[in-house]
Amino acid sequence: MPVPRVVAKGRGDSGAAILALAREHGVPIEQNAALAEALAQVELGDDIPEALYRAVAEVLVFILRATGKINSP
Repeated sequence: MPVPRVVAKGRGDSGAAILALAREHGVPIEQNAALAEALAQVELGDDIPEALYRAVAEVLVFILRATGKINSP
């Protein structure tokens, strides 16, 4: 199974554009400032560091629940 990878990131205007595009396409948005700051240190296209797996997994579960792909507890 492939490791999650950083596929987009941005601050300021570019970050706002990413959020707007996500909203336009119905992508659920989870705010997590600590995780965002940690991921900001990862280069675009790089694998997410193992130390962040748990936090990223929690975001993925949020997305799956928000989209109805898994049931809430």
